[in-house]
Amino acid sequence: MSTLLRVSPREEFPEPADPQAAAVGLERWRERALESDGEARQATRLVEDLIASASGRRMLAAVFGNSPFLTECLLAEPPFLQRLLEDGPQATLARLLGEIEQGTPGLDTPDLMARLRIARRRTALTIALADLAGAWPVEEVTQGLSLFADRVLEVTVDHVLRQAHAAGRLQLADPLRPSAGSGFFVLAMGKLGAHELNYSSDIDLIVLYDSALPAYGEIDDLQARFVRATRELVRILEERTAEGYVFRTDLRLRPDPSATPVALSVDAAEVYYESLGQNWERAAMIKARVAAGDKPAGERFLKHLRPFIWRRSLDFAAIQDIHSIKRQIYAHRGGRDISLNGHNLKLGRGGIREIEFFAQTQQLIWGGRDPRLRATATCATLEALVEADRVEAKAAAELIEAYRYLRKVEHRLQMIGDAQTQTLPEDDAGMRQLAVFLGYPDAASFGQALLKNLRTVERHYAHLFEEAPSLSTPGNLVFTGADDDPGTVETLRSLGYRDTSMVCQTVRGWHHGRHRATRSERARQLLTELMPALIGALAKTADPDAAFLRFDEFLSRLPAGVALFSLFHSNPGLLGLIAEIMGAAPRLAEALSRQPARLDAVLSEQLEALQPAAPQLRADLESMLTQARDYEDMLDLSRRWLEDRKFRLGVQVLRGLIDAEAAGPELADLAETVVSVLMPLVAGAFAETHGRVPGADMAVLALGKLGGREMTIASDLDLIFVYDAAVDVESDGPKPLLAGQYFGRLSQRLLAGLSALTAEGRMYEVDMRLRPSGSKGPIASNLEGFVRYHDESAWSWEHLALTRARPIAGPEGLRQAATAVIKDVLTRRRDPDKLIIDVADMRQRMAKEQARPTGTISDWEIKHRSGGLVDVEFIAQYLQLRHAHDHPEVLATNTTVALEKLAEAGLIAKRTAAELIRATGFWRRLQGLLRLTVSGEPEDRTIPDGVKEALALAGGAADFDRLKREMSDVARRVGRHYQRLIEAPAAKLAEKRKSKGATA
Repeated sequence: MSTLLRVSPREEFPEPADPQAAAVGLERWRERALESDGEARQATRLVEDLIASASGRRMLAAVFGNSPFLTECLLAEPPFLQRLLEDGPQATLARLLGEIEQGTPGLDTPDLMARLRIARRRTALTIALADLAGAWPVEEVTQGLSLFADRVLEVTVDHVLRQAHAAGRLQLADPLRPSAGSGFFVLAMGKLGAHELNYSSDIDLIVLYDSALPAYGEIDDLQARFVRATRELVRILEERTAEGYVFRTDLRLRPDPSATPVALSVDAAEVYYESLGQNWERAAMIKARVAAGDKPAGERFLKHLRPFIWRRSLDFAAIQDIHSIKRQIYAHRGGRDISLNGHNLKLGRGGIREIEFFAQTQQLIWGGRDPRLRATATCATLEALVEADRVEAKAAAELIEAYRYLRKVEHRLQMIGDAQTQTLPEDDAGMRQLAVFLGYPDAASFGQALLKNLRTVERHYAHLFEEAPSLSTPGNLVFTGADDDPGTVETLRSLGYRDTSMVCQTVRGWHHGRHRATRSERARQLLTELMPALIGALAKTADPDAAFLRFDEFLSRLPAGVALFSLFHSNPGLLGLIAEIMGAAPRLAEALSRQPARLDAVLSEQLEALQPAAPQLRADLESMLTQARDYEDMLDLSRRWLEDRKFRLGVQVLRGLIDAEAAGPELADLAETVVSVLMPLVAGAFAETHGRVPGADMAVLALGKLGGREMTIASDLDLIFVYDAAVDVESDGPKPLLAGQYFGRLSQRLLAGLSALTAEGRMYEVDMRLRPSGSKGPIASNLEGFVRYHDESAWSWEHLALTRARPIAGPEGLRQAATAVIKDVLTRRRDPDKLIIDVADMRQRMAKEQARPTGTISDWEIKHRSGGLVDVEFIAQYLQLRHAHDHPEVLATNTTVALEKLAEAGLIAKRTAAELIRATGFWRRLQGLLRLTVSGEPEDRTIPDGVKEALALAGGAADFDRLKREMSDVARRVGRHYQRLIEAPAAKLAEKRKSKGATA
């Protein structure tokens, strides 16, 4: 009688969890056995003998009543059971392994695939029955599964190499022994590498080839050929046919799997491990062995890699890295219940991975000095650690016992449906079914035994963390390996990340040295230590996913990482600032990504310092430009200087050190400094080719936000260029130009310097539409022509814009002349009725242009909404134009100052002026913060929560809802003033004129 049946029926083979399924399965098997090939008498005798024996009935009931997968294996080939029972599992497995490779050189691919799948079914049944009968311990079960996988790989690798040789893609040294001398080999990793394969496991592989072999010297596309062979290898194993599949394969343990081909050259792999290899990859390589292919070539590779895996001296930095990985894993020290339903036997608390990690970390630290610790199998490693006095014997014995128990549960779980799972059933019925399959009378007794083992592992595993201080993370933050760690995914979700897979994949890319900043081992070690703080800081932002992606962009621009990561270590608050920038200020994040060195300007001790006054800014920029090598370098240095200063101001606004309204004049100082310093330098470079126009020069007039010193971080520049020469005068250079052409091209050169987009960014967008004749007029205007245009052709709205005009660059005499011209235009007497009608008409046209298709304007369109900034500005500008002839003292480019002067002159009620001034400040603070923190058109639902809080603070409101109410109130008050001062009188006059026209 087979060893499978030489047991007491009360000792092994579990009861059927589903007796009805057992009865149905038995009847189906009886029918199938009697229909099978061979002597019917033999089939009948097998059926009768098994049913007659208690052990036989129990074995069949255990299969049919617990495992649909094993049921199908028995039904597929009833005679196979007879041979298995006659020979026993050991002899049967040996025979199966031998049969796999018999005559394979003559098989085509479909026949080989069929053979492998049938062999897999037979092997699965053989090993399962040996396990269920208690004939094999866990180690023998995993060894048998691993031997089968090895033989399958050997046969399949030979087959794909033989195919490539026959097709002329490879020239093999010996086609009868394809792998010999081919340089192509397969490393078994993980559980297969340790001969610990589980019942329905996929197999972790790394496929490599030696490109240095002389036979491959003339092949240009060698990698493509081996990639093709590898894909065929995977297809043969994975593809589901009528006979099923053989193995699911996982090639993601190769170096940087998202960026490298499925077959990698030995040279490329060696370079990667020597320069970028991580400690978790060292741990993975502990289990690596050559499973198939050119085994001598594979052994040479592993021998070469030995110093990477087993470091002879105790590497303090590596130990720190291992400890930092340990500290990222949320180690429970008891005090909480483990929910068994749905628990993951591999990755959950007290699971198989914790035992493996316990062993491997000690191996990494001590295995370089002590070769005894270089075992691949988990239990053997724990025993070796005891022998080396690195682990207490009691702890190792308890972990080994728990490991064997958990692996047994894992196997039974997978036997049920041949599913690659380690997750226990979610429902009680499923737990009961598994409990019975394991030989327990009910789920409660199974749960008690399982919990005991999980808690044992949990206790010893947590001991690993006792020497390392807690990082106070709410859960796992583990980014090693190829798969997303379930605990890490759960942690990220709890922190507010939505695309957890993106985060995991990106961090793995950092660890693989995808960015220059993370290519040194020290940088990666520092980053590992920083990871919990970094992930936590970014999670505190309004949109963690967006903040994380911006940080990745920032990281991708860094030339190196050690210095910055060390800076984060020594300045923890800086990491919070970085997260705040990435999460709340896209414009600042973009600027920081372009030039990470800008962080130097915002270290905590410098951040609160005030910006220097305009003369000091000019001196600072001029001093920097003395370092310029040439004209282009001068422009790049100017861009860098400007962006550094704007970035610092932006951070001050973001952190509430100054408000956006107060930042307006400082931003204007920066713009004025850049224009005034660059203009003579650009003119000098231009003169080298075209000379100068004798006795003439050019000035730059600022209008709009720059003219009024009310800029935001995103403001463009409204500029006008004027020159003081007759148009027919010619320049005196090698390539002379008439004055009009000369100053037009000089203006274009300055515009290009200000607005060109380079690697350092763009200084400003420049708007020239306020020049005489708008976009149709010349870039630069003769001063006399400027006067004539405004005397004869300018529209009222152009004079409105001119109320904010002021010279910011050019010789003092020309600037004074331009100022006088502007004042003369603004103080001339006007028809008040025509003016007010023109102003109202202009405002209506602007509202139509800014309206959405629905005809409305967003509440967050601070400038153009009804009662917004434009209404306040139009009131101030209209009143200045109307009264400046009699009261020239009311002229001011700044809206607030203009309102104050109008009130002092008695031209507007002081109460009205005060209310409009308060509204101006309110709108500017909100607008400035929005320009800094929100990209695109904001909406209530799209503004992040953190930005909402900042906006409420800027608006002096207790919360966002109250801010919205305050915005409505301010807009209503401004709207009433605009209606009373402009809209209603203009409408009345327009109606009166219309009536007169109709009468006439």
